[in-house]
Amino acid sequence: MVQTYGVAGSTDVEPAYDHTTGDSEGSALLGSDAIIKPPPREGPATIVSSVSNLANTIIGSGMLTFPLALASAGIIPGMITCVLSGAVGAFGLYLLSLCARYTPHRRSSFFAVSQLTFPKAAIFFDAAIATKCFGVSISYLIIIKSLMPNVVASLYHDLTSPTTNPPEWALSGRNWITLVMFILVPLAFLRQLDSLRHTSYIAMFSVVYLVVIVITCYFNPLEGTAPRGDVHLIHFTPGFISTFPVQVFAFTCAQNLFPIFNELATNTQERMNLVIGSSIGGAILTYEVIAVFGYLTFGSSVGANIIAMYPSTSLFIAIGQLAIVILIGFSYPLQVQPCRNCLDKIFNGSAAAKVTHHDSDDVVDEHSAADMSLFKHTILTTAIIVPGFIIAYFVDDLQMVLSFVGSTGSTTISFILPGLFFWKLSRDDLSISRKLNKAALALAIYGCCVFVFCLSFNIYQVMRPEQVDGLTH
Repeated sequence: MVQTYGVAGSTDVEPAYDHTTGDSEGSALLGSDAIIKPPPREGPATIVSSVSNLANTIIGSGMLTFPLALASAGIIPGMITCVLSGAVGAFGLYLLSLCARYTPHRRSSFFAVSQLTFPKAAIFFDAAIATKCFGVSISYLIIIKSLMPNVVASLYHDLTSPTTNPPEWALSGRNWITLVMFILVPLAFLRQLDSLRHTSYIAMFSVVYLVVIVITCYFNPLEGTAPRGDVHLIHFTPGFISTFPVQVFAFTCAQNLFPIFNELATNTQERMNLVIGSSIGGAILTYEVIAVFGYLTFGSSVGANIIAMYPSTSLFIAIGQLAIVILIGFSYPLQVQPCRNCLDKIFNGSAAAKVTHHDSDDVVDEHSAADMSLFKHTILTTAIIVPGFIIAYFVDDLQMVLSFVGSTGSTTISFILPGLFFWKLSRDDLSISRKLNKAALALAIYGCCVFVFCLSFNIYQVMRPEQVDGLTH
């Protein structure tokens, strides 16, 4: 299936783009009077940088809860649900990468795909994604604010003496997020996702360090470690209801799939599959290792934060707590970037260019992040960072609000939209398998079920907080 994209009222015509191969076709498909544009530029990103950025988007503080998720069902069911959640997440990313090939070359986005499928709802989809990313970015700042005083106290005691206390200013979380923002703000202003590859490399080293902690402390328990509770191969508890969503949303990264597709050099489907498979596969392996060794170390007594279970009297553990801060901090720009892009699409939607199909005229956005003016880029980025910082500075707990935003937003962009988009785009495409088309619809239905379940659970949590708390203990 070949589609020719151009701007209405313009004599310039872009070479047709074949979504099945990722190649631009020659001028034979165009009229003899057409003015051919230069071949589209190749992306700057490598496989390694793309995998690192996508994996850094996936892996966050939620991995620390996986041992508790394993304890709520037993080792075997817990490991199986983790793999299944990862597989479903990977399928959603795969469908999005296929959808990206229906859009103008290296200009894919949720907005562009929405204009080809559900044009009237395109702005609402981007608004939901922007809200979700904005909420997650605030949660990262709140986590940093809550963790840094403990990290400083642990490092100070381990490097000096247990009786020596750090200065009072160093125990203020507000002071620390103010200081951390001097590092994060310049990173958040970077235009391309590939520009964040170095911080993602550092974040991945932090993940490796946390994995080493969990494995080492299993084989060589630290002095003062809590006694181990019961360990079960299969043991479903009421807590499984509250920990299951943790595994479902632990693989959310769809908001950065389109930028990675746009920036990846020679973005053939094979290379995109490698990026998706490596990122999701690495996340599954990380979660499984932390879950199994963390659960085997503490058994049924394991808590919601595995690192907090270890005695902080060791420099080894204190550096691990710092690694969490680094991991979360360098994930912050990865939320600001898609949030800014979605806001840009919303404000730019009315000026979207026209695309000519064989039998219809639809509106498709040909505006990319690279085309955004410096002024607009600065205004939008500032509009994300400043309110987010103010909220994180004065508010200590947004858990309930963020749980609603996460359960609805993550479900929408990870399952519902990928399934619906590809199902709609491929219905009349004879080159696409009917089984794949039906599987896409099944993913959307699955997403709707998860949406209803998580939203209902959150509402129940608001109405009966004491009973929900009992599920996790």
